[in-house]
This record gives sequence, structure tokens and C-alpha cells, in this order.
Amino acid sequence: MRIRVAISGLVQGVAFRHETRKTALSLNLTGWVRNLPDGRVEAVFTGAAESTAAMLRWCKRGPRLAQVRDVQVREEADTESFDAFEIRY
Repeated sequence: MRIRVAISGLVQGVAFRHETRKTALSLNLTGWVRNLPDGRVEAVFTGAAESTAAMLRWCKRGPRLAQVRDVQVREEADTESFDAFEIRY
């Protein structure tokens, strides 16, 4: 299963990308996370349905200093494969 999420709120400058990568790796997910110019964080998660669901639950609260306001989610076709989970700049 693959999902793309866009997270808004206070999500940049609070270690969101680093903690997203750490959590995704613990759930055996592949994909990527990056900051967007408009202040949101965008990520793609690929893996087992229960792992992507757990990751989505985590994204709705984020790391300790984050203040998540909204999470937009879209399922995607697995058109690109990932070997790991990376932070994109």
C-alpha cells in the first residue's frame, strides 16, 4: 500500500522530518519526507497496510514540539519503488 500525506500546522523546525524517518523505519516502510515551501511537510509511505495506518496515526500528532493542524491523505499506485526511507531536501 502507498499513501501520500501533506501535513500542515507547526511542522517545520520541530524535527518532523527526522522523527518521520525514524518512525517509518521502525514500521518497515519505504518512501520519503520533505518540507514544502508553503510550510507543510509532504511524505510518501509504502509498505504493509497496518504499517501505513500506524504511520498515518503518528503523522496526525507528530513529534513532541509539532502542532499538527491537518493531514491530507491520498492513496497512490505503486509506480516507483524505494529501497529505503529518506529525507529529501
